[in-house]
Amino acid sequence: MKEILTNIASLIKVKTLVTIVVMILFSVEVIRGNISSEYLNNIVIMVVAFYFGTQTEKSAQFIK
Repeated sequence: MKEILTNIASLIKVKTLVTIVVMILFSVEVIRGNISSEYLNNIVIMVVAFYFGTQTEKSAQFIK
């Protein structure tokens, strides 16, 4: 149970919140028709790649 709470607490970080907010905002704009879905696809790929890239980098530093 303690491990689950620790994992949930680690998810609630600024970087995670920014990633989620950006994805939600761009999704809403696509639904409204203000931007194309191709643009959303590019933005989401960049944000997710950056997010997971920095997470992988942090994990690699702890392993060394």
